Amino acid sequence: MMKKTYKIDVDCANCANKMEEAARRTAGVKEAVVNFMTLKMNVEFEEGADPKAVMQEVRANCKKVEDDCEIFL
Repeated sequence: MMKKTYKIDVDCANCANKMEEAARRTAGVKEAVVNFMTLKMNVEFEEGADPKAVMQEVRANCKKVEDDCEIFL
């Protein structure tokens, strides 16, 4: 099981929650937790998923719900 932590940039806790939801709905993501206080996103990937490819999708999905957010990949 692979877990990674990514630095994020987001303006408010509500936006962070939207990012978390968007990440969780992305194919290849088993679990995603956004910590607004530390500006970090912890992602647990599905077995066999390619984290780089999955995170490109996560980033695109997050931008759909919160266009001024950023995930530093």
